[in-house]
Amino acid sequence: MKRRVSRLFVMLLMACAVQTSTADNAPFWLSSNLLNQTNTNTLGLTTASGAETVTVYAPDGTGDAFSNGIVMTAFKGDLYCMWQSSKKDEDAEDTWVAYSRSTDNGKTWSKPMVLAETLSKGYRSSGGWHSTQDKLIAYLNTWPSDVSPRGGYTQYVESTDGINWSKPADVLMADGKRMDAIFEQDPHVLPDGRIVNAAHFQPGLLVCPIYTDDPYGVSGWKKGAFKHKGSGEQSRELEPSLYRKSSGELVMIFRDQNSTYKKMASVSNDRGETWSSSVLTEVPDARTKQSAGNLPDGTAYFACNPVNNKTRLPLALLLSEDGTTFDKGFLLRSSNEIQKLRYEGKAKRAGYHYPKSMTHDGFLYVAYATNKEDVEYTRIPLSVISTGIDAPVSDGCQTTIRVSGSSIQICSAAAIEAAEIFAANGTCVYSTRNASTQTNADVRPGLYIVRVTTAEGTTAKTIAVR
Repeated sequence: MKRRVSRLFVMLLMACAVQTSTADNAPFWLSSNLLNQTNTNTLGLTTASGAETVTVYAPDGTGDAFSNGIVMTAFKGDLYCMWQSSKKDEDAEDTWVAYSRSTDNGKTWSKPMVLAETLSKGYRSSGGWHSTQDKLIAYLNTWPSDVSPRGGYTQYVESTDGINWSKPADVLMADGKRMDAIFEQDPHVLPDGRIVNAAHFQPGLLVCPIYTDDPYGVSGWKKGAFKHKGSGEQSRELEPSLYRKSSGELVMIFRDQNSTYKKMASVSNDRGETWSSSVLTEVPDARTKQSAGNLPDGTAYFACNPVNNKTRLPLALLLSEDGTTFDKGFLLRSSNEIQKLRYEGKAKRAGYHYPKSMTHDGFLYVAYATNKEDVEYTRIPLSVISTGIDAPVSDGCQTTIRVSGSSIQICSAAAIEAAEIFAANGTCVYSTRNASTQTNADVRPGLYIVRVTTAEGTTAKTIAVR
């Protein structure tokens, strides 16, 4: 009996050692006092000043009652929201991809319109958006019913006006073959234009980071070098999202299907071409999706359900100035304010499900499905949550940023090591390295974040071009 107890004690010590080592190797961590897990309503977080929540679609008994996979974007001044919709059940044969459009900055939304109709054998779900100055790309995850083990492939439709759409076409890998993988919902554009995302490849759902230099994000995709954990038809790491550290490293965050109720993470130092082995972090997770990214000033964030159980309540936003220590957070939606389930259906339960995010026109938008019924989003002013906006890192910086006509002019007393201009949606529209003491960039009217680095420090400023 004593030998059994001693052996058990040793095993527990080893487990703790492994856990500690894993956390120590993680690319990011939380401040110890940021979340209060005993407060199941708010986690001890407060609501950001100026935050507001909007309902895009709510079932009323006459239409579909299931909604999930909510993703937003902005294109040519209008807002767009897509989701998978069905009468009752998740991933049912009647599932189609719906979208709604707002032409008044989110005050009103159109009735759901069709991005992709139902399949005769299988279904389609929302794969997210990608926009350029001239095209809006909508990704469609196509799930044939005759694929075994369960898996699918990615298609897309495109539009120049957000109303008229092309027929579905296959997203292509670099070898010209169809991407036999399900697209994750938030592709990220790096400052140099490369697009980095992740996909769940056949056979089954085996996650792998992917990247392309195609500006439209519909061809030329390559797999990043990454060895997933787990075995069989599904990787342990699922449903990732990513952000960029101030050092330039890319960090991909995963849901852990092993039910540790913690996030997993991997790092790339070469623009998404190779990735480290994933490690378990100390960040709590309800075993669900998160949405990571960077605010225009570089602040790293992710929206998530940071609880140590499967309850997807509440919904929170975690922030980090350098992408390593997340020491700031805000409440997006509390547990107490959620309404009761109104309609029965497969895989439906209370919660704020699968958040996805974007920045636009001075706000961070976080979209999600409430109870997998209502299509909603919460937006927060960037001025409230940004950690470095309009604030020089070094008092010695002597950099002037001004507007002249349709150009943003940057002048510095010291040589410009790097200058980046980000649109309000987070897209880098201008980037230069090792410039002289002056550089100009022609841009369209809009709100921009300009970040300039010299030997004296870094300056970030919000500027409007009218």
